[in-house]
Amino acid sequence: MSLDHLWRDSTLGFSLDWSACPTFSDDPVAWATVFAQMEALEGGAIANPDEGRQVGHYWLRTPEIAPAGLSAEIRAVVSTCKKFAFALKKEGKFKTALILGIGGSALGPAFLSSALQEPEDWMRLVFIDNTDPEGMARVIGPLDLEETLVICISKSGGTAETRNALIEVQAAFGVAGLPFAEHAIAISQEGSRLWKEAEGWKLRLPMWDWVGGRTSVTSAVGLLPLALQGADVELLLEGAAAMDAATRIPDLEKNPAAILARSWYNLGEGRGKRAMVVLPYRDRLLLFSRYLQQLVMESIGKEKDLAGNLVYQGLTVYGNKGSTDQHAYVQQLRDGPDDHFVTLVGVLDDGFVGEEVEPGINAGDYLQGFLLGTWQALQPRHPVLMLTLDNVDAFRLGALIALYERAVGLYAFRIGINAYHQPGVEAGKKAATGILSAKLRLREKLGTEPQTAAELGKAAGVEPRMAWYLLSRMGAMGELRVERGGEGPDQDGFLRVGEG
Repeated sequence: MSLDHLWRDSTLGFSLDWSACPTFSDDPVAWATVFAQMEALEGGAIANPDEGRQVGHYWLRTPEIAPAGLSAEIRAVVSTCKKFAFALKKEGKFKTALILGIGGSALGPAFLSSALQEPEDWMRLVFIDNTDPEGMARVIGPLDLEETLVICISKSGGTAETRNALIEVQAAFGVAGLPFAEHAIAISQEGSRLWKEAEGWKLRLPMWDWVGGRTSVTSAVGLLPLALQGADVELLLEGAAAMDAATRIPDLEKNPAAILARSWYNLGEGRGKRAMVVLPYRDRLLLFSRYLQQLVMESIGKEKDLAGNLVYQGLTVYGNKGSTDQHAYVQQLRDGPDDHFVTLVGVLDDGFVGEEVEPGINAGDYLQGFLLGTWQALQPRHPVLMLTLDNVDAFRLGALIALYERAVGLYAFRIGINAYHQPGVEAGKKAATGILSAKLRLREKLGTEPQTAAELGKAAGVEPRMAWYLLSRMGAMGELRVERGGEGPDQDGFLRVGEG
């Protein structure tokens, strides 16, 4: 097999092999424009035109390229994260950091926390990233709140899931008779609802308008939790900065992020026609595919392009880990429909030397054998990208994050969409608000005689099926009485608790 389609950087400790992909035909003029657009973005251009915002996550690890006035702020936040973590370590009071967030405010820190596995004498990180009451209770219940630090992360300060988690956690501290403010930290945009509420808390750290949630892991969002865990945040930033430098090169054969973006473009015919399956062969990288799902799909999944044309762009991402998923869905990847391409992620250093399982062979040899065997077995019918890291440390993880952030940005410019807004997410939030309002209207219409969901819905201005779902849950939670007449909006009867 030719080694022509292999990029390797020994300083970064990365290689990218695209030899198992079709030969690409490129449009040099289009890609030259893409590189120019990315250069303008880093230079401070408005790269999120729908919201009139700059896009500056690259500045977080190279503050000297940030617009005037921002460099000092960025450096100050990094310094505060480090000093604060060391001060708490010395104090020795807190053993656990409970992170409240959702999306990028949780996925990025959770991925890095799981991947780094720092020494036990620092804090343990746990996360609440949903508004599931039972899920929150299962996290909060086992905690010794007296030894727990709470970090609430919300850029707007009004994200419902995070706000709900904060209320639950504050209530738990109240029951325990502990002063919440002495245990609490806020990471939010200055002036937000959360920022104002957190006045008097242990610490407040800023999020900036020019950093989106899914690209915020090299801001305080990721740096403070990792510093509390004992990770080397400077090494993380150095790795990200080094990969940023490597991915600024305007050359499709020498820029690894451009190689990825070009592969995605050609393999998906510029329309995301193939799903991207990501399989890291290392347990510590288990959450990488989940992290990429948000970074890629929230950035690329767009109804309209920058010119306002309907394009329905997207790039589906799924995956878990190898070799586990060789026993789950690699069978279909190999023998099933031609609707995907695969990215395999390998790590050269096992991080642990295990016992020999056969003469001259240990478990890590088997892991690499399964990795390379899968790579070989998928060819030639299915395209495969092979990404290899020398090891898993803070430097390499910073570089890995930066590689995919840049690839997403380049790909988005190539297909002409805005990668830095999320109108679909906002639409879901608005719809949820309307549904909560509908529940309250239904409750007001409950009477002493049983009424069906269809009848109550008509009275409250709620569609019958939606009314049935809402009322059924209210019944299960004991908010009202249900008289079963069947199953459906026109059969079950609903009435006030204690009536009938």
